[in-house]
Amino acid sequence: MHRCLAGLVMLLCVTTVHAEDWPTWRGPRLDGSSLEKNLPTRWSVTKDPQTGAETLDNIAWRTPIAGIGHSSPIVSGDHVFLTTCLIDLQKRLLLCIDRKTGKQLWEREVAESPLEYRHKLNSHASATPATDGKLVYVSFLRLRKKTDNDGPPSKPREKSPIPADLVPEIVVAAYDFAGTKAWEKIPGRFYSRHGFCSSPILYKDKVILNADQDAEAYIVALDKTTGAEKWRINRPNRFRSYCVPLIVEAAGKTQMVLSGSETVTSYDPENGAPIWIIKGPTEQYVASLVYGDGLLFLTAGFPDYHNLTIRPDGKGDITDTHIQWHESKTVHKNAAYVPSPLFADRHFYVISDIGWLSCFESKTGKRTFIEKLGKHHSGSPILANGHIYLTDDQGVTYVLKTGGGSDVLNRNPLGDECYSSPAVSQGQIFIRTLHNLYCIGKK
Repeated sequence: MHRCLAGLVMLLCVTTVHAEDWPTWRGPRLDGSSLEKNLPTRWSVTKDPQTGAETLDNIAWRTPIAGIGHSSPIVSGDHVFLTTCLIDLQKRLLLCIDRKTGKQLWEREVAESPLEYRHKLNSHASATPATDGKLVYVSFLRLRKKTDNDGPPSKPREKSPIPADLVPEIVVAAYDFAGTKAWEKIPGRFYSRHGFCSSPILYKDKVILNADQDAEAYIVALDKTTGAEKWRINRPNRFRSYCVPLIVEAAGKTQMVLSGSETVTSYDPENGAPIWIIKGPTEQYVASLVYGDGLLFLTAGFPDYHNLTIRPDGKGDITDTHIQWHESKTVHKNAAYVPSPLFADRHFYVISDIGWLSCFESKTGKRTFIEKLGKHHSGSPILANGHIYLTDDQGVTYVLKTGGGSDVLNRNPLGDECYSSPAVSQGQIFIRTLHNLYCIGKK
């Protein structure tokens, strides 16, 4: 009896070691990686051509999601959170879903306002929430009526598509797991003809949000408990970009690194102080950086495309001194604008927007392969248990093994459009499509 109990305890301990939440954009390390084991590599949704009946293979549950949103799900314990926008009602919502059953537990209206102008590949609910296991943090853009006290956009780079009688403001709000609002703050305005999709991230006692835009741009840190501003960074050049910062231990210090405003910049996330900067290599950015083998890897962007690695041990302007290798002004299929890259087994992986997967040796920049996957990709790849998962805009997830090879093990269709990135937790994969949230794996 005691031996059985001891064995059960050991089994639970082993399982717990590899079980982790997916609390924010790109997971617990902000780089798309998970320590989870025994994840599914095969699933599908098939429809009978005669009866129309659907068969869900290796799918624990599917929950319809009202409205439209491109944000990705996050997972904390038995709670899944995601955002959506009810287009007809012009309402932006935070949803809480039971991880075990897929039942929606509650929804909260975060903002109601006219719909902002956006790019056709964007949505009105594109920012992924974040959680520390106590509160859930969410960001939206809200348009309000202009008052006599409101001036024009500060230092605009170009004419705003927002109607002159409206003011676009970022709303950051925090809710507990029961759906009670803890606080709401307006850190500033936001002007971009492509719309809003800046996801908050967490560092110690801070909620950090990037607000690169076509006016006076900034990065702001708010107190997680109260929403009070802790620091603010004035960003140069005023170019719209949507990169979620990467916080990583590199070169003996904690660095918060992001591209945007015609630069790649490292800051101290404790106080927002600059560490180093690289000028360029292009104008606008969406993809986050990743870190591996002592190098930061960047893929970008617009109007031209680049792949490059940076040695993060510099200080000040390191444009001419700390670039390890650089594939400069490459063609569209060789680099990514929207999907973020991935590091695995001494290789950097890049899925271009038009569906070409490239793999580079991290130290040398040698491309080991380039292969065509889906027609178009918006979501970013994830890494778990030696496998890479990439979901295209048609809802097909491609599964490959790491190690520099290009063989696709499985192609897993869901039969619904998908513009988000997968989340991983407790042996399951969560995929948000245009109309549903799927929990892939065993119940």
